[in-house]
Amino acid sequence: MRRTFLKIVRFFSRPRVFDTTLVIVFTLPAVLALPFMIAGGEVRGVLTMGSYLAGMALLLMRRRRPLLTAALVAAVDAVSIATQLVTFVSPSSAIALYSVGRYTAGRTTLITSAGAYAVYATTMELFWRGQGGWLGAVFAVSVPVGTGLIVRLKAELTERSRREVADAAVRAERRRIARELHDVVAHHITVINALVGGARATLPPGQEVTRDALEGAEQTARQAMSEMRHLLDVLRADGGEGADAATGVGADRLPSLIQEARSAGLPASLTVAGEPVELPATVDHAVYRIVQEALTNTRKHALSARASVRLTYEPSAVEVEVVDDGSAAGGVAPGFGLGGMAERVALCGGRLSTGPRPEGGFRVHARIPLETT
Repeated sequence: MRRTFLKIVRFFSRPRVFDTTLVIVFTLPAVLALPFMIAGGEVRGVLTMGSYLAGMALLLMRRRRPLLTAALVAAVDAVSIATQLVTFVSPSSAIALYSVGRYTAGRTTLITSAGAYAVYATTMELFWRGQGGWLGAVFAVSVPVGTGLIVRLKAELTERSRREVADAAVRAERRRIARELHDVVAHHITVINALVGGARATLPPGQEVTRDALEGAEQTARQAMSEMRHLLDVLRADGGEGADAATGVGADRLPSLIQEARSAGLPASLTVAGEPVELPATVDHAVYRIVQEALTNTRKHALSARASVRLTYEPSAVEVEVVDDGSAAGGVAPGFGLGGMAERVALCGGRLSTGPRPEGGFRVHARIPLETT
């Protein structure tokens, strides 16, 4: 029984079925009464019912053509009021104006509502038997349009919430997959690498071919681990950060980033220490984003600041430090930048420290280990 009821509800919820049913329900009494009026010679009643049925029939296209529907219904109502067939706007006008608010947005809704008000206010002020036709037009237009706007905004908020829930579910699933990959694949690759390394270390002299093969297997295992970490970074990244890591932004782009900061009014400098080496993609991307976020925070939250960036290459790690000498601007709400930095560094297996400097200003320091072969 319940399933049958739900099927009926879903059937009548279809836009075309709903609109057709709506028109039938509103016009059926008039259609039934029309033959009796014609037989009784009630010309005025027949004309009134004719205008009413014409307005209702136009509602069949209210979803596809809400503006045209509202214009035609307003024209029918204006003629009916001017000829004294009716004394107020018809129900079809309220439904048509509701459709304008429900299915149009922004300037279109405002212009259409203003035009409908002008038509109804003029017609009712000239031909309405009572006084204050303009006030009646205000209610006749604002109430249905406002109701339509409220329903549309509520539907948009519901759809946005649904999309956010779906996106959150996708992100959670990506993180679950990343954990599964790490727990299963990384463990076995590490064990294989250790066993191969142990076998190579225990080989007697003169087994160079076997030694080279085992060493190649170790190198392949290390490369697989590095590539898998990049994959985990892509899976864990929210909002497409993993895709952004493949766009080429990295340590080699830091001079351009410093120049952009100077162009934006922040005096900044870059110092590179050590012998530059090619960084893994995730580390390279993290270094760039840490500097970018730190400079952005300096521009937003530090007054009259100068920033200096230091990038240090070590044999087993890379360090990046961003310091400024500005004074913090008051009343600034904390954002998500520092948390994002910490997550990036943690994904790369590094450490991040941030905080005010004793001599004034702010310091961001990250140390990220590198794979050694």
